[in-house]
Amino acid sequence: MNEKIELKERDAQPTLAIRCKATVEELPRLIGESYMKIANYMAELGEQPGQEPYTAYYSLDMKDLDVEFGFPISKRMPGKGEIIEGSLPAGPTVSCLYKGPYTGMEEAYNEIYKWIADNQYEPVGVYYEFYYNSPMEVPESELLTRMEIPVKKK
Repeated sequence: MNEKIELKERDAQPTLAIRCKATVEELPRLIGESYMKIANYMAELGEQPGQEPYTAYYSLDMKDLDVEFGFPISKRMPGKGEIIEGSLPAGPTVSCLYKGPYTGMEEAYNEIYKWIADNQYEPVGVYYEFYYNSPMEVPESELLTRMEIPVKKK
């Protein structure tokens, strides 16, 4: 991995999202369906996403993932049906921009975990991935994903 790992302070930001349980094999289908539902709902409201879409991982059990698919938005908006109002929490995060196929992200995560340990931090809360493009737009080698882990000082 050649991207820089950074410690940043994130401001809280409102979101619209869909949260569900899934297996890792279901993720590609659920991600696409969820983003489409949220984008369609936002269009109904006359709004646009504030930033790139994200996936939040509340658990990392690949057979029983607890995940949230969503969009950061510029202002609070009501949920509708399975679409829920939420927010990205404020606080320190360790992040890096990863370039390449999703299947190669484990190495990048391992480097982030090493940086966290080496710098006397520990992960807290939810892990986030923000997607700057998709496999429908670019070759897998050109995919850009920002990986972000909330942390606290040990």
